Amino acid sequence: MDSARTHTSPPDDVRITAPTGRALATEAVHAGRDDLAGQGLHAPPIDLSTTYPSYDSRGEAARIDAFATTGAEPDGPPVYGRLGNPTVARFETALARLEGTEAAVAFASGMAALSAVLLVRGSMGLRHVVAVRPLYGCSDHLLTAGLLGTEVTWTDPAGVADALRPDTGLVLVESPANPTLAEVDLRAVAHACGSVPLLVDNTFATPVLQRPAEHGARLVLHSATKYLGGHGDVLAGVVACDEEFAGRLRQVRFATGGVLHPLAGYLLLRGLSTLPVRVRAASASAAELAGRLAADPRVARVHYPRIGGAMVSFEVHGDPHAVIGGVRLITPAVSLGSVDTLIQHPASISHRIVDADDRRDSGVGDRLLRMSVGLEDVDDLWADLDRALGERPSGAIPLREALSRAE
Repeated sequence: MDSARTHTSPPDDVRITAPTGRALATEAVHAGRDDLAGQGLHAPPIDLSTTYPSYDSRGEAARIDAFATTGAEPDGPPVYGRLGNPTVARFETALARLEGTEAAVAFASGMAALSAVLLVRGSMGLRHVVAVRPLYGCSDHLLTAGLLGTEVTWTDPAGVADALRPDTGLVLVESPANPTLAEVDLRAVAHACGSVPLLVDNTFATPVLQRPAEHGARLVLHSATKYLGGHGDVLAGVVACDEEFAGRLRQVRFATGGVLHPLAGYLLLRGLSTLPVRVRAASASAAELAGRLAADPRVARVHYPRIGGAMVSFEVHGDPHAVIGGVRLITPAVSLGSVDTLIQHPASISHRIVDADDRRDSGVGDRLLRMSVGLEDVDDLWADLDRALGERPSGAIPLREALSRAE
């Protein structure tokens, strides 16, 4: 969606309700921590153990047998770090509460999480995937290259129903999409899926702006490296889903070893506590910058989603690499969702691995830049962008006048 709107995330006086009925801001702070006061604790502990003592080997064998059958989390004390970890479990509980699902399963990265979903469906003989471009470049590559034995049919949202086959195991969309910020009508796509699970990559929106499970998605994927962590210091992925699918995911995680480190689980739980505040503040700045960029003659096109959010993509008339090389406050780097603002050139980095024709056909042009807006002052960010964009064309009206006309 192209936009010069000043749409922001919900204002501070709007109560955003979590699926539990408590305000989302309240749930973000308290979910996963409900038992702390009873233990005499305020901050959640970090459990770094890889293994745990057990003097009841028969009972432990029964618990492992139960896990092998259903993938349900074992009752009683932990067994082994690859089966589960108490610190990571706190984060999983909190994220499931925010997304409104029965469970969540965390992994070592977002790609590990997506791989686990594909392995679950593939193990059932359902190796065909229907997907809508654009997706994150590595997700696109994983499907296109068939590295996990999958076969993919690419379609637009309106073609999902016609693309389904008897062996279709998954429909995959990302909304807003990386990096064009295109949005999908999730409820319509979920209806078109029928009984086939819909997986929505919700990394850009976060549960603050959108909860796909409420629109019919069975699986909600996050690169938790991004907004959920929020500080650029943790690598992780997570799938929010029903308990039945979560059991399958835990079995794959146990077998393949793509577990999340406890310290990462701790950092993610801490990140969730400020998620609503960070998303709201960064979204307000992003909307303001989107408006300024849209009024700037050096910018050909601006992409900003109706849902709002902290991501802005824009196409420049000039050399996008000069913009990347010209910023000083903004960090030219991959990834997104950190407290500081990042900018990158998708065709060179995040989507380089996608075939060039497929990349362009899905809207990822060679002049497109993707910016993840952080928590800096918006005027400081604009001053840096203004300098990096270079000289204004002769005869261009001042930005302040252009913005006034746009209003």
